[in-house]
Amino acid sequence: MSFADRYGPWALVAGASDGVGAAFAEALAQRGLNVVLVARRESVLAELASTIEDRFGVQTRVLPADLASHAAAATVIDATRDLEVGMLVYCAGADPDFKPFLSQPISAAEAMLRRNSLVPMQLSHHFAEGMVSRGRGGIVLFGSGAGFAGGPNMVAYSATKAFDMVFAEALWTELHGKGVDVLGLILSKTDTPALRRLEHSRGTIATVDERPKGTASVDDVITEAFDNLTNGPTWIVGEEMRAAAQMMGSISRNDAVRFIMQASAAAMGD
Repeated sequence: MSFADRYGPWALVAGASDGVGAAFAEALAQRGLNVVLVARRESVLAELASTIEDRFGVQTRVLPADLASHAAAATVIDATRDLEVGMLVYCAGADPDFKPFLSQPISAAEAMLRRNSLVPMQLSHHFAEGMVSRGRGGIVLFGSGAGFAGGPNMVAYSATKAFDMVFAEALWTELHGKGVDVLGLILSKTDTPALRRLEHSRGTIATVDERPKGTASVDDVITEAFDNLTNGPTWIVGEEMRAAAQMMGSISRNDAVRFIMQASAAAMGD
């Protein structure tokens, strides 16, 4: 079975405006899948859609949506009822603020919880039903090393990423025997435009043209993701990240939290 036959004819990529999401959408199109592009910035999505259609000759659908809104899942589901979606990729969910929990209103954490945990769960439930009935398909949920243990300035973020990891693992146990590949893809810091803007605002890089230290490239993330679609339930991207995960698994939870605290302080120069 070809890639398009196994995961097509349509893929839906949530968080497709730039960085890893945009690159993932292009890689899917290169493999023959039509792509639904979901993110807030319609003009950016439209430009990406035009590029994908011109380069790969597939169809696209632009779907502007705020994935942190209460109606996000319903909006996506209603806009794709006429499509056979065989691949769901949920890579939205970065934390652009990196601030203490109590320095922000609780509504910020609630919005992150919806975007990072509730909406991918709702979309997985909806699209997996069709995949199971067809006996084929794939779901890729992006996680983060921040989900390995709690740390400062990412209280809600790390909690949602822990949810994403365990949710993907549990979903894999139910679906992998029914023809549906589920992969929780765990990323370390990745060199994306969003991360560069964040690091620049924090003063850790001089300009947004500078690559933050210790980051994985988007190309490496995409390569490892596609090489390991069938190697679920979890794949950790990068040798350093895999080594860190192994180390943290060998120590107590309390020590893991202290490790995250120290790493965060070192990264912030504090």
